[in-house]
Amino acid sequence: VQLQASGGGLVQAGDSLRLSCVVSGGRFSGYALGWFRQAPGKEREFVAAISRGGGGTIYADSVKGRFAMPRDTAKNTVFLQMRHLRPEDTAVYYCTASSRLIYSSLTSRNYEYWGQGTLVTVSS
Repeated sequence: VQLQASGGGLVQAGDSLRLSCVVSGGRFSGYALGWFRQAPGKEREFVAAISRGGGGTIYADSVKGRFAMPRDTAKNTVFLQMRHLRPEDTAVYYCTASSRLIYSSLTSRNYEYWGQGTLVTVSS
């Protein structure tokens, strides 16, 4: 299974950005999916996750109400729609997948497949 994330870039505070993650090499509906991020000098942290069936989406408190995680099963793609971006959202964003999980999980060790990351920089 391979995950290819894209869509990062430099934006200003208050802007919106959409990240994409294409999942290939497996049956898309067979994976629970997640987004994590890692800011410079900090540990990787949970952002959002969706269950294998496409429901049960959960979000970190820091992004709740600003981020959404839709998916397009026809394109084997999951998105991270980010609105009202803040400088503290600056990080490398990673998409991840698990064939073992049925429901969404905020624990990184539960995911066995990881993309390469895409950098989001939010200027103040």
